[in-house]
Amino acid sequence: MSKYRIAVIPGDGIGPEILPAGAKVLSAAAERFGFQLQYEEFPYGAGYYKQTGKFMPADGLDILSQFDALYFGAVGRSDVDDTLPAKMFTFKIRKSFDQYVNYRPTRLLPGIRSPLANKTCKDINFVIIRENTEGEFVQVGGFVRPNFPDGFALDTSIFTRRGIERIAHYSFRLAQKRRNKVTNITKSNTLIHSLAYWDSVIEQVRQSYPTVAYEKLYVDNTSANFVLAPERFDVVLTTNFIGDILSDLGGAIMGSLGLGPSGNINPERKYPSMFEPIHGSAPDIAGRGIANPIGVIWSGAIMLEHLEEPEAAEQIVKAIELTLQNGVLPVDLGGSAKTMEIADAVVKNLPSES
Repeated sequence: MSKYRIAVIPGDGIGPEILPAGAKVLSAAAERFGFQLQYEEFPYGAGYYKQTGKFMPADGLDILSQFDALYFGAVGRSDVDDTLPAKMFTFKIRKSFDQYVNYRPTRLLPGIRSPLANKTCKDINFVIIRENTEGEFVQVGGFVRPNFPDGFALDTSIFTRRGIERIAHYSFRLAQKRRNKVTNITKSNTLIHSLAYWDSVIEQVRQSYPTVAYEKLYVDNTSANFVLAPERFDVVLTTNFIGDILSDLGGAIMGSLGLGPSGNINPERKYPSMFEPIHGSAPDIAGRGIANPIGVIWSGAIMLEHLEEPEAAEQIVKAIELTLQNGVLPVDLGGSAKTMEIADAVVKNLPSES
């Protein structure tokens, strides 16, 4: 029997409410499909920072590196500087564990009405592949005399051939398993050095995949097409910053950011990958038991797929779909089901035996 050690990091806000819901579903799937998940919980995040001055201990990365995967809720509190969680936690983990793929499905689930008029499940079904360790979010820069009249601030983007090539290869290989199309989202008509280089390297990589359809779109045009023609997209390949923004738009056309899953993936599995919903810590609803757990449950399914338990992953997604089709809806989708009630329904809708 396969065994996987999972580091559970609930984090802040609604994280401690949704992570147990997700773990409950994953544990039920593990039991039914014949593998074991061994959880160990860590209190890292903004709450930990308030107590210790750090988002994780000095040896936190060494501790987490011993696990097969990281299952994460959310990070951030209203009383903690909102520039710190990315710098001191999420970016730190993504870069240290070389999680260069940010994998974010955008799919209209059965039982959910999209905000887009006349669009159905067959129209909204694509995945955003965001380069996750370099680009615009490398945090290279600084301030010069910020409090003086001539003060200024500088942020520098870094795009490397290696970084662009590997995310492009991942995207084209993924497209071969899906509907055989990659759309490169760029803004090289104005960022004429960094993103022109991005485009040129992707153009070179795509020559190795002659059967995969390819197009290049500027991000402003893409934003319009996400709304007007989402059926146009299959695998969306883009940069760290652009992908961060488009992912939220993708979540919106699904019906709610609470539905959106993601994986921060090291495809070579040299380091553990981290799986988390795309929504934030939502402190305004924390403690009320009404947070939507679908995003974190679906993120758990992506984690199982990464751990090479594809049947369990597939059945969790099917159970999510059946739950929603049966009208068990969270508050953000107009329903009244609470967090653990939704998790219980998903567990109930898993097949009784593999």
